[in-house]
Amino acid sequence: MGVQKLPLAKAINESLRTALDTDPKVLIMGEDVGKLGGVFRVTDGLQKDFGEDRVIDTPLAESGIVGTAIGLALRGYRPVVEIQFDGFVFPAYDQIVTQLAKMHARALGKIKMPVVIRIPYGGGIGAVEHHSESPEALFAHVAGLKVVSPSNSSDAYWMMQQAIQSDDPVIFFEPKRRYWDKSEVDTESIPAPLHKARVAREGTDLTLAAYGPMVKVCLEAAAAAAEEGKSLEVVDLRSMSPIDFDAVQASVEKTRRLVVVHEAPVFLGTGAEIAARITERCFYHLEAPVLRVGGFHAPYPPARLEEEYLPGLDRVLDTVDRSLAY
Repeated sequence: MGVQKLPLAKAINESLRTALDTDPKVLIMGEDVGKLGGVFRVTDGLQKDFGEDRVIDTPLAESGIVGTAIGLALRGYRPVVEIQFDGFVFPAYDQIVTQLAKMHARALGKIKMPVVIRIPYGGGIGAVEHHSESPEALFAHVAGLKVVSPSNSSDAYWMMQQAIQSDDPVIFFEPKRRYWDKSEVDTESIPAPLHKARVAREGTDLTLAAYGPMVKVCLEAAAAAAEEGKSLEVVDLRSMSPIDFDAVQASVEKTRRLVVVHEAPVFLGTGAEIAARITERCFYHLEAPVLRVGGFHAPYPPARLEEEYLPGLDRVLDTVDRSLAY
């Protein structure tokens, strides 16, 4: 394919197509992933090209979908499961945390669990309840699971490849409001390691750390701050479990300030762990406490209110100003 400018959703589609074409043990399963191509058309055309035995439309039963994927993994397959929306994952939560995450340890390393669970997540699309949530911290807390989220098309393509090739289960959170954002994908490049953070923008005055849908907001905040003479560094974490604390530490030792941004509620969110770790690691470098920006500790609101609920440019810049004021 070479270098192309693709929407994030199409990059995932191309990555799944490559995996299906390369490895006959790769299967795709989920509600409406076949004939419909998924509600966001991420799997569009794959059943037509690879058949109903490789791209499987399942019943509306998330626990059964994940349980079946675990059985297939035990038989040597590499299933890629789609959970249609973030809020639909909870019927499968028991299978994920008590079976999928524990099987490798339970078998003393003799059993691998190469299962990828794709979850479109986050808000910004005007959806109803249970269609806009950010439950990543619930999975990052569970030992035995890898948890990642791309913010751009190139990472979406390569991180999906790496997730499918992993012998450990990967929860792959896809920022649904970025599905249609285009960026370049080079399918012949050498990708960064799956859990390695990247510096998306260099800066000297403060570090913004984010992942998934909030990376774009942080880049916009850095551009706006630059007009006022403030130099913000943006670190795209890419992975919520494990977290590349070394990359965040290196940035904070340079900028001496950190603001962590995610859509999920601030209370007990991923940012809390990052704040605690960086405070421990960088205590003598920090010139301000680590601050966090995120959603409110409340159920996700109706579409008319979601712009008030979601952390946006103004909320990020206000927090930047608070940090710089110390």
